[in-house]
Amino acid sequence: MRLDDLGARLSANADVFAALVVGVGDEQARWKPEPAQWSILEVVNHLADEEVDDFRTRLDLTLHRPKAEWPRIDPQKWAVERRYNERDLAESLARFLARRADNVTWLAGLQAPNWEQAHQHPRFGPIRAGDLMISWVAHDHIHIRQINRLHREYLVASLPGNSPEYAGKW
Repeated sequence: MRLDDLGARLSANADVFAALVVGVGDEQARWKPEPAQWSILEVVNHLADEEVDDFRTRLDLTLHRPKAEWPRIDPQKWAVERRYNERDLAESLARFLARRADNVTWLAGLQAPNWEQAHQHPRFGPIRAGDLMISWVAHDHIHIRQINRLHREYLVASLPGNSPEYAGKW
């Protein structure tokens, strides 16, 4: 896979997220296995905000103004301050999908991006544009796995006394 092809993966992943929340009701959308963990609704809102406040912004800066300071992000704080778990799942998903579509279009319009262009991060050191692009896709996969785990845990919590062990190891 080439870095220039990762926009197509981001687009395909958007379809995966949409499929993962089909049929999820309000109770399940807001359910958390533990108070400190995120719900499906919080994950979807996190994804939507990351599209604007993190990956695209930081990739754009790295490609076009690598010495510019990156805006600060605080996803854990945003989940509380922005009241992610009080929002509507359908609206949250639509917001994510619209932002993702805009970003995929933006990526497709980049003219010969220099994936080696780097930003000097104070904690991580140099982060190349290619590193950000791979991280954007990897971030999707982390949250795809997280939503799948939340589905499984909700299933088990909703049907006490039943076991999914027959399905195989998780």
